[in-house]
Amino acid sequence: MGQSDSTQRFSSRVADYVRYRPGYPSTLLEWLHRDIGLPRSALVADIGSGTGISSELFLAAGHPLIAVEPNAAMRAAAEQWLLPGYPQLQSVAGTAEATTLADHSVDLVAAAQAFHWFDTNAVRREWMRILRPGGLALVYWNSRLLDASPFLAGYEQLLLDYGTDYTEVAERYQDDQTMRDWFGDGLRGLVHLPNVQFLDYDGLRGRLLSSSYAPQAGHERHSPMLEALQRLFDAHAVDGKVAFEYQTRAFVGTLN
Repeated sequence: MGQSDSTQRFSSRVADYVRYRPGYPSTLLEWLHRDIGLPRSALVADIGSGTGISSELFLAAGHPLIAVEPNAAMRAAAEQWLLPGYPQLQSVAGTAEATTLADHSVDLVAAAQAFHWFDTNAVRREWMRILRPGGLALVYWNSRLLDASPFLAGYEQLLLDYGTDYTEVAERYQDDQTMRDWFGDGLRGLVHLPNVQFLDYDGLRGRLLSSSYAPQAGHERHSPMLEALQRLFDAHAVDGKVAFEYQTRAFVGTLN
């Protein structure tokens, strides 16, 4: 998949992404500050910042932050949401491999859910360029648990049955050993943290439709997929909600 494809494939999903994608646990920042020693004044470059979900985590903790995002619709959504409350936010149009940022200008490069779309060799060179001496790179994901409950197992099967290119996208996500190898001797720490969303049906539907592999309205699989989703929800909802469980996986270290 070309870079233009990966940067634009969420353009028609921005509203669902803003409303229904999960945030990240506050324990991630606690780990970075307490265990890794990241100063609370560190300037963060949030790479592939999307609609601002990852940026908000750092901004709320007081970090100055530069959000780097190539998708204009997602970048605009983040600016509309975050700029009024966080004057320490800068928003720029750039890619992970060509951020537009100055040499040795940031303390932490952070990449959340978008990392699996990047050219990991090119980003290493670019991030080394923009990091200050001793600066850190952080890569983290919300990894959906595939079989931790009957609901989650059913949701995984639904994606396999109706997703457009689900298997290909899922295979892009790097596992722990791949990330250990990517950081090499520079790896300073890794952590797995619990994270969960409790979703009513509208929330579950929006969460599904925010995914790039979910067929959109007009596609022959769209209506059958939503019918299957309603059946799955009805079978497993408790008090009108299902638990959409994740493991937040984070890796931090220096680059060389």
